[in-house]
This record gives sequence, structure tokens and C-alpha cells, in this order.
Amino acid sequence: MANNQVLLLQPITGLGAEGDTVTVKAGYARNFLLPRKLALPITQANKKHVESLLKAREAREQKEFEDARTLSERVEKTSIAIAVKTGEGGKMFGAVTANDLLERLKEEGIELSKKQLQLAAPIKELGSHTAAVKLHADIETELKFEVVSENPIEDGADSEDAAEDDE
Repeated sequence: MANNQVLLLQPITGLGAEGDTVTVKAGYARNFLLPRKLALPITQANKKHVESLLKAREAREQKEFEDARTLSERVEKTSIAIAVKTGEGGKMFGAVTANDLLERLKEEGIELSKKQLQLAAPIKELGSHTAAVKLHADIETELKFEVVSENPIEDGADSEDAAEDDE
């Protein structure tokens, strides 16, 4: 099978970033990368284009790093409480998932993707919890949140009723 060397003009997941010279199958280059103007075939004229692409890449990566750092600080300062329905004794109905956390963060003005929020398993207990948030290759932070009952736990109410009956 024939392979072609191409110069990437934009970052492509799993292949490389702008300015990278990569070897790909001829059909992938001919049918996907070149028509969509995601890459250029390697020629002497295009090699000169590499420097400008590398400068643009460096500026983009620096901006992404700064944005990730400021978002990391916002996430650390944010405290979230998620109210859930509970039954007798504070037993939760259902679980708190990554989607629930993402929706609650969106309400706080913090946009994250599901890939960035790393919740090991759905939360099935009331109390304080943490989830890892990976914002950049070099920046990872923790999101602290509480899972609380939206209706009062009935254990305390039963003992108060018993105390009133004794009087």
C-alpha cells in the first residue's frame, strides 16, 4: 500500500498538530485530508509554510494552557451541592452521574466536556465527594461537591414524634 507524507494545517486527533509532517495512507490523504484542506502534500514550497504553522501552534497551545489554568482555579473555588430524592433513612433513589455534575457546573458558568470530568463510578451515597478534572495535559484539579437530600431524613422526625407522644 502506498503512503504519502503530508503537512498538517490543523490539529487532528490521533494524528498530530498543525505543522507536523506525518505519513498516512495515500487514500486517506487523497480522499479526506487534502479535499478538506486539513493537510498539504510535502513540497519545497510547503516546507517554508511550516515555520508559520509552528508559531501559530505555539501561540494556540500557550492560550489553551492559560485558559486551562484559569478554569482550574474556578473549578477549585466552586462548591456544588446536588439535591437528590431519598427514602427512609436517607437511602438515595438512583445515583449522581457525571452528566448531573456537568449540568450543575453549567449552571455555575463552568463549561466542561464529559471527557474532562473523570468520575470513577456513579455516586450512590449522601455526603462529600470529589471528582478529578483533567483540563490540559499538564493541569489536573479536583472538584469537590456534596450530595444532599432534598427532603428531610425521616429518622430524626420519628424520634421527635415519639418524644411528643410521651408528654
